[in-house]
Amino acid sequence: MQTLAKLFLRPRLLPGAGLRALCLLVLAMGLTACGIFGGEKDETAGWSASKLYAEAQDEMKSGNWDKAVSLLEKLEARYPFGRYAQQAQIETAYAQYKNGEQALALAAADRFIKLHPNHPSLDYVYYLKGLINFNDRVSFFSWLASQDMAERDPKAAHDAFDSFKELAERFPESKYTPDAIARMKYLVNALAASDVHVARYYYKRGAYLAAANRAQSAIAQYQQAPAIEEALYILVKSYDALGMTDLRDDANRVLVQNFPNSNFVTGKKASDATPWWNFWSGMFK
Repeated sequence: MQTLAKLFLRPRLLPGAGLRALCLLVLAMGLTACGIFGGEKDETAGWSASKLYAEAQDEMKSGNWDKAVSLLEKLEARYPFGRYAQQAQIETAYAQYKNGEQALALAAADRFIKLHPNHPSLDYVYYLKGLINFNDRVSFFSWLASQDMAERDPKAAHDAFDSFKELAERFPESKYTPDAIARMKYLVNALAASDVHVARYYYKRGAYLAAANRAQSAIAQYQQAPAIEEALYILVKSYDALGMTDLRDDANRVLVQNFPNSNFVTGKKASDATPWWNFWSGMFK
């Protein structure tokens, strides 16, 4: 029994021809695997950090954002500790932003802020982060063409405002701060108009208490915004519909005192008034 076990467990040696055939088969399989898994040759192999960065810059100038991002990511992966790597992180955020990849751009900006809290270009990254949210037309500013503001979320505007505010507070001398402050003013007006639009939505549907509360919220938070004129008007109309004559008269008194020539005071329809964004929207394109 032991002899039989040894016989069957003993490695069998192939004859010379069989061994050569096996070697050729293994070699062929190896070459096939290289063809399958090796892919195309990376033309950037061996490029220096400066060359990768320069090529990425050229791609961005040509508007080839995907190619630029690819080069910048290779730069950071191959040379993670050089000065080009830090700049590549900033450029990646910008390229993703220009490519319409908002989430990826914000992630890249946040990553840079976390990794380099004392970087000389930190003011620019906060400014870029603000721009990314500011130009998020889908999630916020598209409401200008919408009929139902109650379903819109102004989160992007709030996030943009926070980034610009942090820039202005931390870097008051930055060359980006004046534009950030101007955009903050625009955002305040946009957020006020958002609340007023919702208040108008509620009023038209007979939800007078909800309309009054939303108008009051806009007046309390955005006292200098152009939309406050209509907020006061909606407040007057809502209180009137609710039968709250004392509150109606108080709100009307404030409206007349602050906006004596208002279209709402003189009887002109609110829809005939020129929207505030017709002026502001031309500033930022």
